[in-house]
Amino acid sequence: MSNTPPIYHKETKCPLCQQTFNTTKVRKSTIKVAGHDTDLKPLYEDVQMNPSFYNVSVCRHCGYSFTEDFTPYFAPGTADVLRASISDHWVEQDYSGKRTASKAIKSFKLALYSGVLKKEKHLTLAGLALRIAWIYRDLERKKEEKRFMSIAAREYEEAFSKEDISAKMSEIKVLYLLGELNRKLGKYDKSVSFFSKVIEQQRNSNEKQIIEMARDRWQELRKHMKTQGQSA
Repeated sequence: MSNTPPIYHKETKCPLCQQTFNTTKVRKSTIKVAGHDTDLKPLYEDVQMNPSFYNVSVCRHCGYSFTEDFTPYFAPGTADVLRASISDHWVEQDYSGKRTASKAIKSFKLALYSGVLKKEKHLTLAGLALRIAWIYRDLERKKEEKRFMSIAAREYEEAFSKEDISAKMSEIKVLYLLGELNRKLGKYDKSVSFFSKVIEQQRNSNEKQIIEMARDRWQELRKHMKTQGQSA
């Protein structure tokens, strides 16, 4: 059995202030996924080690927070907005080392705020919001989970309608997530619409597992809506 620690430190250069700081990463060889929730949340074999806690790099000097999905480009004026909104109020904090769920949530919220100010793609913002919801789910904080699922659903819908998402995520997976997030939020009509779009593409898609998951969710939703006297 290897004694290699699952996390390691990496020196990172902040794209905003250009100073270096340490961020913590998880060795991919130590990550073992046991399964997934219906909204694709990974379920890890080691419940004490959640790799997503370390997705966000937080600059200790200026507070700018980002993931590998952020673009290196700053649109004109956005760097100044980030400095005025975050850096000018930042008290130096070190986010390296082992992260608790609380610290991970703070890092994701900082990245979401940075991403909104920087005008990152909706798909990137959606992923951040969804991961915050997942951590709240593990903490059984349902109100906060639903709040960030709602933000994720909105951002995925914006991404689907306005962006070329193909480089990062398949169209069918985004449609599935929109169906499942709306189902979890109780927006059944929207959910049915998105699941139907997934199922309609079954002949043209290689993602058979997503198709099957959409079919299963659609059937569950159909039964639920019937018991509620609604039409699917």
